[in-house]
This record gives sequence, C-alpha cells and structure tokens, in this order.
Amino acid sequence: MSRKYFGTDGIRGRVNQNHMTPDTAMRLGLAAGRVFKRGDHVHRVVIGKDTRRSGYMYEPALAAGFVSAGMDVVMVGPMPTPAVAMLVRSLRADLGVMISASHNPHYDNGLKFFGPDGYKLSDETELEIEHLLDNGCNDVLVDAHALGKASRLESARGRYVEFAKATVPGGVSFDGLKVVVDCANGAAYKVAPDVLWELGADVIAMGVEPNGFNINDNCGSTYPQTMCDRVVAEGADIGIALDGDADRLILCNENGDIIDGDQIMALITRNWAARGILKGGGLVTTVMSNLGLERLLNSENLRLERTQVGDRYVVERMREQGMNVGGEQSGHVVLSDFSTTGDGIVSALQVMTEIVQSKVPASVACHQFDPVPQTLKSVRFKVQDPLSMPQVKKAIAAAESELEGSGRLVIRKSGTEPLVRVMAEGDDADLVNRHVDTICHEVETAA
Repeated sequence: MSRKYFGTDGIRGRVNQNHMTPDTAMRLGLAAGRVFKRGDHVHRVVIGKDTRRSGYMYEPALAAGFVSAGMDVVMVGPMPTPAVAMLVRSLRADLGVMISASHNPHYDNGLKFFGPDGYKLSDETELEIEHLLDNGCNDVLVDAHALGKASRLESARGRYVEFAKATVPGGVSFDGLKVVVDCANGAAYKVAPDVLWELGADVIAMGVEPNGFNINDNCGSTYPQTMCDRVVAEGADIGIALDGDADRLILCNENGDIIDGDQIMALITRNWAARGILKGGGLVTTVMSNLGLERLLNSENLRLERTQVGDRYVVERMREQGMNVGGEQSGHVVLSDFSTTGDGIVSALQVMTEIVQSKVPASVACHQFDPVPQTLKSVRFKVQDPLSMPQVKKAIAAAESELEGSGRLVIRKSGTEPLVRVMAEGDDADLVNRHVDTICHEVETAA
C-alpha cells in the first residue's frame, strides 16, 4: 500500500498548498496523537522548528491537534532536527515533530516525525496515521477534562549544546582552531556557534540572521561556495556549512576546497576503526557514494553496505547490521553512538577532533581517497515508463557492459517529478560522460 502524505523523509510541500495546510497539520496532530497514546501515563510530544515564517502557522496547528487528542505539547522553538530526536528520548516523550523542509527554500515546509526511541517512523506507522487522517479524526477528540496542555522548554537550547559538546573525546580542545560556520539562516543559527565557541574554537559565524524568508538562500550546505570564500578570506582552518535543519553538512578545508559526505564518512570510519570503537566492521551508505570510498574501505578490510537513497534507509540498515557509522554523499552523516538521525554539528566535531589529534591541516586529514570520476544528470521524460522503452534499455545495457569491473551505473526514477536521474562512475571519465549523455538522450526522446 502506497503512502499518500508521507515521503521518504516525512511530509513536505509548498506552504498552504495541497497537504501543507494548517488544517492538515492540526488533523495530523490528532491522528498521530491517537496512534502514540499507548498506556496510562501522561503523554507528551516535542515540537521543534526551523526559522521559516510558516513555522508560526504549523506549530500552533500541530499543538492544537495534539492537545485535542489529550497529549501534552512541549515546544522548543528553532532547534536542529537531531536536537528534537534527542529531546524525545531525554524527556521520555511519546513522539517528536520537526517542522522543516530541510534544504528547501522558505516557501516549502515539512513535518518530520520521531517515535519515542528517537527514530523516524516506520512505513506501517505512517500508514496508520494516514488512515486516521483520511477517515475522520472526530472519534480521537477527548473530553474536556482529558485535554493536554502546551508549554515551552526554555532550557532546550542548553540541553542540546551540552549534548553536542559531550560527543567530543575527553581532553580534546579546539583552542586555536579558526572555524567558519554557515548556519544557513536556519535552525542551528544559535546553537552551532555556541557549541564551537564553548569548545574553544575561534568562531566566524555566517547565516545567523534569519528573517523567516532567507533560510538556505545562497547560503548553507546547498550553496557552500559562500563558506569556502569566507574560509580563504579569513585564513580559517576549516569551514562548516549546515542545511536549514542542521541534519547534514558540507565542509571545506583551509584552501576552500569542498569536503563531501563520502570523505567525512571515510575519515570517521577509519579513525573509529583505529580507536577500536567502530561497530559492524565498516559503514552504511547509499548507491550514490563514490566507488573510491568503497575501494578504500575494501583495501583495509572494512566493508561498505549500500542502500537506496534516503537517510532513513541508511539508519534501518545500520540497525539491522549493528553498525554505528553511516550516511550519504550529500552530507547526512549518522553516528548512532550519539544520535538516531543525521547531525551536522556532531559530525563536524568528529572531523575537527581528528584534525586536532592528528596535528595536520584539514586538506590532509580530510583527503581520504581520490574520487573516481562520477557524473550525475537528471532528465525529464514524456512517456509513462521510459526505463521500459527498448532504446533506453539498450543504452543502459551497453553502459553496464562497458563499465563492468571498472565502474558503476545507477538509474533512479524520481518519486515526485517526471525525472530520471542517471549516475555513472568509472576510471575513464570520457566513457562515463558518454554513457550518461547517451542514456539521458534516449530517456528524453522516448515516445
């Protein structure tokens, strides 16, 4: 059974259109409240948000729904997504909701749900919520004496700051390390600079003046060049670019060169293996991670588990395999010893720790492998199933045959747009580009 509202990372869409309305948010509060009212204890939900203006609309709508279902609401204001996941467990809450559309522009918003264990909801639970949402929630309404209440947790920011600081090994200080941090005018605009400064770093903060509309606007992890230029201009040691809800990051070294999620995961995996704290003998990543990462790990008898794209699938595999490092090339890095979801700040702290302990610059510490040439393109299609067309299948087969043994081909159909994403990588860059262009041409012209 397919999901109507939930995607791969909660519910997301254009503000005040389709299902991203205050009415839907209120009914979601009712439906989710009903699903997570288990037992006779006082039920509690934690609600966080990023800095979008529309958060002022969804926060009270959700709260009204949860209170109507008999749940107490704890609002924590602008906080990173991983902070909400952490607070759900810390406060022994039944549920957590993060109001954010992550790296999207301000005119989009979304709702990410976390269960009492701090993990994102299963497909089955999301379907249960959707069923209630579509089949009326009036029977969920409680009597007046059983209504919940709403309050704000003023200590939430301090709780997360102390949590993040505690992930740094004892005795490690960032004294003398100059750091540029771009908070994307998003959820981490206060906590990220605080964490870094309290750990001793010389902090140059960017993207810390949110106005409700400038989140991810030419800043943050989707526009890292702004950070890179600032690192070079300031003579900083490292740059950190977060996205709107701070669950992912992109770094740059002292020369302004980008450090993506693959290099970050390689550094942490090898470092943790050397320290004897790596679990499962490797890491979990997606089909999009570079072949160079896989070759590096294989050369050191470490394994790489691949999943489909989406950090929730990475986390599921990590839990299945008992592994504590995983993530995506795009910058979602999940370190399950600390968090149940991606945490850009905590991941940056692990990289900074290695730089300090190894006493080498970021350009050395974070260059773990030479990436294999990789090309990714998206192409629009006109027919219902372009991947079943003979000319497309022929082009794909030819690419797979030539790349076998020296590269990979990954083709994904978008779940939200009429797009096919074509990724190929291999030792021969010209061969990779030729096959990607050929497949894209055949998909685009298929009729």
